[in-house]
Amino acid sequence: MTEQTITADGQLLKSKTSKPKWLRVKLPTGDNYKKVRKLVDNYKLHTICESGNCPNMGECWGAGTATFMILGNVCTRSCGFCAVATGRPDPVDWDEPERVARSIKLMNIKHAVITSVDRDDLPDGGSIIWSETIRAVRRISPGTTMETLIPDFKGERKNIDRIIEAAPEIISHNMETVKRLTRKVRIQAQYDRSLEVLRYIKMQGQRRTKSGIMLGLGETIQEVLETMRDLRDAEVDIVTLGQYLQPTSGHLPVARFVHPDEFEYLKNEGLKMGFRYVESGPLVRSSYHAEKHLV
Repeated sequence: MTEQTITADGQLLKSKTSKPKWLRVKLPTGDNYKKVRKLVDNYKLHTICESGNCPNMGECWGAGTATFMILGNVCTRSCGFCAVATGRPDPVDWDEPERVARSIKLMNIKHAVITSVDRDDLPDGGSIIWSETIRAVRRISPGTTMETLIPDFKGERKNIDRIIEAAPEIISHNMETVKRLTRKVRIQAQYDRSLEVLRYIKMQGQRRTKSGIMLGLGETIQEVLETMRDLRDAEVDIVTLGQYLQPTSGHLPVARFVHPDEFEYLKNEGLKMGFRYVESGPLVRSSYHAEKHLV
């Protein structure tokens, strides 16, 4: 596979690689990891750490943290990059908000990240369960701050408003990729609609907004920079940039493995654009170092 990369000083390089050394991760181990593993199993919780095959699961669970996925583990959309199962979801579990909140309390989590599958099958898009989960965490674990990584809710403002009114510290919605590749990568999503969701959230007074982009799907560096500028125009505060890794042979292939120098270059460019935080690196995912984004 031929790889085109850019160094931190903007110089273009070419190299060949199959699976670069910087993408190697350690297997999950340690007492804290085992404790989180047991709680997740006992409380029948869904985590994007598992469903999304996150390469940082060992690091995060070893530190006693996890990203919770509500509304089941079956998504109504069939994005070409995502490892979460697609199909007909189970009925809504109205006990889930309480169960998630109690597990966060048991884990003594100071900053929780909550996300969900897309539930286009529901009239409210799942926003009521979203709201009840945030409020349950506030009630049961009042010392916990939250980031909510939400779907686009098809742009329905009444559903987005439920999240805003529940007042998590950070509301995040991922662009995932550049405009040219959106239909191929996200299928049912729309680039401009996602931008409008982020813009609307900020206009309603949300203090911190956040988004993420995957690299290695065939985008150019100029397209990544354009997407970052679009996010800044929508007044997004935080952006994450990470390497796309193909979950299975049935998902979109990796077009290239992006060199760490390119991630460093994009981080510096993002900071120049005015982002408050730019998490940029091969193993970065949406919730990576999420607790730092509150400062």
